[in-house]
Amino acid sequence: MYYSSIFANYPLICAFISFAIAQSIKFFTSWYKERRWDIKQLVGSGGMPSAHSATVAALATAIGFQEGFGGPLFAISLILACIVMYDATGVRLQAGRQAEVLNQIVYELPAEHPLAESRPLRELLGHTPPQVIAGGLLGVITVVVGYLITLTAS
Repeated sequence: MYYSSIFANYPLICAFISFAIAQSIKFFTSWYKERRWDIKQLVGSGGMPSAHSATVAALATAIGFQEGFGGPLFAISLILACIVMYDATGVRLQAGRQAEVLNQIVYELPAEHPLAESRPLRELLGHTPPQVIAGGLLGVITVVVGYLITLTAS
């Protein structure tokens, strides 16, 4: 009984669809640029557009459509979306840039150094502001299109 309601949860469905679209865009643009399939692009972080931003923007917008833009649920989801997007361009982006520097330092170590064989750190962690904006717009557009489809279907 409760399981069926999760599959009819409009904000949750919109968030998942928006995430899937963002990750698919990364997957296909990676193939277009490099002419090879990189399956990691379907689940990895970083890149254009921000899937995190698309997901939280879709969630907040769908809650706004469903519950009203003046309600407390929309306010909570909007604040959390802003925090996620800010974090993507702040802490996570800087952590990725630090990983680049640390990887270069380790690469330049002599072979006999104990850290010379350490596994490289992930460098693509955060997003640039355009990537976050594109993700946010993708999330909002996904919900608006979904909303218009549900209006015409009913």
